[in-house]
Amino acid sequence: MKALVGSSQGKLPPRPVSEATVEKHLVEGIKARGGLADKTTAIGRRGYFDRVVVLGHRVVFVELKRPKGGRLSPHQKQRHEQYRAAGAEIATLRSLDEVDNFLRWLDDSRAQA
Repeated sequence: MKALVGSSQGKLPPRPVSEATVEKHLVEGIKARGGLADKTTAIGRRGYFDRVVVLGHRVVFVELKRPKGGRLSPHQKQRHEQYRAAGAEIATLRSLDEVDNFLRWLDDSRAQA
């Protein structure tokens, strides 16, 4: 196979990861730990979270975004502020690394409980 112009040592550049890939990684990681990562919708409510994660004593509302250019809408920002003010835990995850860090954080919080 011919090297791509500008590629390093003939390797293909990494493919961008989609939001769906990030979401699948999250769901698989939570299920592997015995938790729930339910897909959510709120009829008539804009800006609601993508997933509600339940693991151990934690319930976290999770918003997933594509790694490059994925931004929170004004409705999502408002919803996050409302839920944080009410004491909820919120996570916005944009990459496989961020999902891995989130899973480690959940693991650490379970170990301390």
